[in-house]
Amino acid sequence: QVQLVESGGGLVQAGGSLRLSCAASGRTFIISTMAWFRQAPGKEREIVATSTWSGGSTLYADSVKGRFTISRDNAKNTVHLQMNSLKPEDTAVYYCAAARIGAVDYLYWGQGTQVTVSS
Repeated sequence: QVQLVESGGGLVQAGGSLRLSCAASGRTFIISTMAWFRQAPGKEREIVATSTWSGGSTLYADSVKGRFTISRDNAKNTVHLQMNSLKPEDTAVYYCAAARIGAVDYLYWGQGTQVTVSS
């Protein structure tokens, strides 16, 4: 019902920046919240940032506050994650996810994009 495609990952040195994008298609009108998650090798998946579909309300994990910004391009149905001052511990596969209106769980997931931060 909703398809998500991430892009923008890559290799960057510590202190650098990357911008991830998540293009949503399909029945986007059922989306209430978008989120970025990440999973590092050997670690559990963790939520990084969330945004209402309207973009009016955002939340961040403490580990990325002040460095990452989630935003939405309304015209393109795309959600971005601007990542600045990257650290080696930010290295992970990043996933975007969408929750539908009335649901708590994130039902729709992208394929993931690798972010590697070298020291």
